[in-house]
Amino acid sequence: MKKFIVSLLAFASLAAAPLVLSSGCAATATRQSTGEYVDDTAITAKVKTELIRDPVVKARQVDVTTFKGTVQLSGFVDSEEAKTRAAQIARSVNGVHDVQNNISVKAATTP
Repeated sequence: MKKFIVSLLAFASLAAAPLVLSSGCAATATRQSTGEYVDDTAITAKVKTELIRDPVVKARQVDVTTFKGTVQLSGFVDSEEAKTRAAQIARSVNGVHDVQNNISVKAATTP
């Protein structure tokens, strides 16, 4: 009987292992699954690449982060046109669900 109980406990712990391990891969409101992280990294790279190619936006002035398909743009640009263009570029990238444009336009300096 003791052997049966030990065997049953061993089997139960092995059966529960996949449930415990898979819960570590699930996404929550503040965390991403591994797949989401990879997707977001690819989206960020695509947005940055398109910003570099654009003649209006100075890509070094714009920071790009992505979380669950939402792209956040931040930084300081020289013009309102550059701010608007950066958001347009981000929206055009496949996989982007939303764009948060937190870019600030630098104040014009007078000599």
